[in-house]
Amino acid sequence: MSNKKNLSRRDALGLMAVAGIAGFAGLRAAQVNAKSIGAMMPGKGWLKQGTRCEGDGTPLQFIPKTAPDPDPLTDELKKYPKCPYCGMDRTMWNHSRHLVHYDDDLVDGTCSIHCLAISLALNLDRGIRAIYAADFGAADKPKPLINVDKATYLIGSSLKGTMTKKSKMALASAEKARAVQAKEGGELGRFDDALRESYLSMANDTMMIRQRRADKRKKMMMKKKVK
Repeated sequence: MSNKKNLSRRDALGLMAVAGIAGFAGLRAAQVNAKSIGAMMPGKGWLKQGTRCEGDGTPLQFIPKTAPDPDPLTDELKKYPKCPYCGMDRTMWNHSRHLVHYDDDLVDGTCSIHCLAISLALNLDRGIRAIYAADFGAADKPKPLINVDKATYLIGSSLKGTMTKKSKMALASAEKARAVQAKEGGELGRFDDALRESYLSMANDTMMIRQRRADKRKKMMMKKKVK
């Protein structure tokens, strides 16, 4: 097995720090003169510049702010309804959602492995009790959560990704994963493979998301002018 396959989870987290950001300058320059209407605060919606929130430090200081929870899987979607990193509804995106239970019982419920990767990078010094992912192969809705250590990931298939161009879906059954692969393409791997791909594509995915948010702000500005 190659060294690439043996990349540790902590090493994979470090990839984010060295990911290329070519193209950010051009995107930022294109937006610098645009009049801002604020920022999207996960769980709160659009906030005007200067609005202060509890926990302000950095502009958006994403550290788990919920109370410790020793049993995060009970009523999980009620307790963690929105992704803290993008604000997306986790019930709507239940098929790609993830949840990390840190060893101090703090919990981050995210919409995707993309946002999970952000949580893991921001909380490097927190140990991990368990990480869970939605079983894409399950017929139930919402999809049940499974421990990622037991999951097979389908990476880079034609399935639509959540917060990324390159989808990474977890399945409890390796047999089902192979069946979906036969139909949708992609490669099979473990959680660490999917996490690695999340960090490797973070720069391009972040640019894509920022552009979408910029387009959304522009449309909102246009509607305000019409009124």
